[in-house]
Formats: sequence, C-alpha cells, structure tokens
Amino acid sequence: MFFIVLTLQLTSCITTNQINYLQPPKNFIPAYKDTFSYRDYRLKEGDRLYVQVYSMDEKTNVLFNGSGNTGSQMMSGSGSSENLDLYTYMVLPNGNIQFPIIGDVIVKGKTIRETKEILENAIKPVLKINSVDVRMVGRSFSIIGSGKSGRFPFPREKVNIYQALALAGDFGFFADRSKIRILRSNDKGNQIKTFDARSIDIINSEYYYLEPDDVIFLQPMKEQFFGVSTFWMAVSTIVTTYSFGVIIYKSFF
Repeated sequence: MFFIVLTLQLTSCITTNQINYLQPPKNFIPAYKDTFSYRDYRLKEGDRLYVQVYSMDEKTNVLFNGSGNTGSQMMSGSGSSENLDLYTYMVLPNGNIQFPIIGDVIVKGKTIRETKEILENAIKPVLKINSVDVRMVGRSFSIIGSGKSGRFPFPREKVNIYQALALAGDFGFFADRSKIRILRSNDKGNQIKTFDARSIDIINSEYYYLEPDDVIFLQPMKEQFFGVSTFWMAVSTIVTTYSFGVIIYKSFF
C-alpha cells in the first residue's frame, strides 16, 4: 500500500516545466516561429470612443470637451460616469458614431489613427480646430477558471499575454499553461484559439497581444486532484500519512 501511495504521489508532482514561462521549444513545448501578425485594432459595434477636440477657440473646446480638464479626468479614471457618457461615443450597429454638429461618422472597421483623421477632416470645414484626440474607453479582458476569474481593464492600447498575467496575478499554480484558450470576437464571428503559454516563441505569435473583450479560459492540471506541487511536498505527505497510519494501528492493536 505504501508503494502505491508513493507512486501516485510522485506521478502527480508538478514540475517546473509545467509552470515556468519563456521556455525554449522542446519535448511537448511547441514553437510559434514567424506567426507574429499584430495589426492595429479595428473598431467594431459596441466600442466606445472618447474624442477630445483641440481648438484656440474656447467656445469650441467647451462645446466638444466641456468645462475643466475633462480629457485628463477621463484618461485617469477620475471623471464621473455622467461625463464619461456625455463625451464618449458608441459605435452603433450601422458602423457610425453620432458626433455633435457633424452628425453620423462611419468608423466601424477603422483603426484609431484612421478615425482621428476622419474626424479632423469632417470637423475642420465647419469649425476652426487644431487637432482631435481619439481613444478607446472601457477596454477590458476576462479570465475564467482555475480560481482566477475576473474582468481586467486595459492599462494601455496594447497589452500582451504576460502583462495580462501581471494584472491578474498570474494564472494560479494549478492552471494548465499548455492549453490556454482565448475566445475572440471579430467580423467573422467568435473564434477560439488555443496556445501554450510556456513557450518563449509566444512573443512571435498571434497569441501574444490581447484584443478588447478577449476571454481567457483556464483549466486545472490533473495533478491538482492530489494537491501535490513538489517532490518534497509529496515526501512530506507520504511521511505524514504513514505516521498517521502507525498511530491508528497501535491504537487498535
């Protein structure tokens, strides 16, 4: 019986190869050479944009931006929800945002840089402005499973998988890093992508950068059933179990 327990404990130990990141491709760790294809995010229905107009005319600034330093408040997160709703614009199902004075502006499928140019070209013939600043607000990603469920905001325009890990406090000790799944939505519908987060080649792959509204699914490793993470923990568990068995035996016999 002792040897059966020993075998089960040792085979269920979690090794460093199962949890360490940035490992070179070998054995069961895949390579992702030359698959990197980061492209600027293109706006889709439901995205929310904060638009700030810069002008030498104070009335124009107040009209589009409100009084006070609303732009800085929005970016720092100190602005009220009322201000956020008032000076942000949602991409509608028809692909437009409804902008004051200008009216409908088509932005769906455009990058932030392209949207900035479109708005500047639309406003300048009507009002004297210097430039327009466009940023997405409400960008977030979610993690589900392995005790790490939650929704996390994007701290910057581009967030890679390791920055996402830092925001979420890692994936959890027993999360299976070899089978990370991402649910991603685009014009083609919902897509599920599976990758190995342990591979150093992940930085060269399409999985490296997250997109807004990505959902990361984690599943536990089989070793979690026994709750043993290292060899010495296994030894400690075996010794404790054996000692407890001896005490019980002597108590009854």
